[in-house]
Amino acid sequence: MKAITIPEFGGPDVLRLDEVELPEPGRGQVSIDVAYAGANFAEVLYRQGVVDVPLPFVPGIEVSGRVRALGPGVEGLRVGQPVAALTIVDGGGYAEVVTTSAELVVPLDGHGLGPELAAALPSNSTTAFLVLDRVARIEPGESVLVHAAAGGVGSQLGQAARLLGAGRVVGTVGSPAKIETARSFGYDEVVLRTEVAGSGAFDVVVDMVGGTARRAGLDLLAPMGRMVVMGNASGAEDVGIPANELWFTNRTVSGFNLAAFSAAFPAQAGQALRRAVAAAARGDLRVRVEALPLDRAAEAHRRIESGGSTGKLVLEVAAG
Repeated sequence: MKAITIPEFGGPDVLRLDEVELPEPGRGQVSIDVAYAGANFAEVLYRQGVVDVPLPFVPGIEVSGRVRALGPGVEGLRVGQPVAALTIVDGGGYAEVVTTSAELVVPLDGHGLGPELAAALPSNSTTAFLVLDRVARIEPGESVLVHAAAGGVGSQLGQAARLLGAGRVVGTVGSPAKIETARSFGYDEVVLRTEVAGSGAFDVVVDMVGGTARRAGLDLLAPMGRMVVMGNASGAEDVGIPANELWFTNRTVSGFNLAAFSAAFPAQAGQALRRAVAAAARGDLRVRVEALPLDRAAEAHRRIESGGSTGKLVLEVAAG
């Protein structure tokens, strides 16, 4: 089958369209004929070698498509069924066929979602619900600050915060050109990250940028506030947070990694994906999606790395 591979770590140009062995589902797994695969910053990290993966490696942490085959012990799914799936545990989504745990696969029957949109939900939208509900444990009426509000995850966090009952929801962006885009995703206010200091106190801060944004977010936490760290898109040196500072200020800092969570708690990750699919089907969760052909995966990576992309990029594998 055809797949995009990472034969060596490096820039976007190392990505190669190859012929690779067709995967077969093991116990508790399904194989999926892929229609679209989401393009994410996580796959950029795989390609750069920041995340240690065996080479050659087929990236791809989320897909839409149809069930191709069921492994032993799988129930509740059928061959030919349209699905959305997280493939983040072992990767492989940039391919014509991928396998993943059945617990990370959600049927799309009756939801009325197209395959482009369905491929854009498993990573970012699932993450948004898990981060706010399970990790930050948001309470109705609480205030939320999200760094990188116009990006793939950021665009979902603002909307998910609303659905979970947040009061004030503020986003930060890196350039004035992204302000209006971020506002369209449910934020009350959108400010430049360099100007966030005067935005008041927040019960929840979600940071995927790192560096000065992380320090600013911590300083803006209200007493009993919770910061969730889930990325370092700036590439800055790690920000040290003294435990005594948390002790004296009644603040909490937590981490969230979707791959590790999905490997440890696949049923709960699948449940969050079902929640995201249902919200998108109701029109309560909006995703701005742009599709590129699979052989333009390098272009998708360049756009993600540049920091200039907004919304969600997906790769068309076999849309028909």
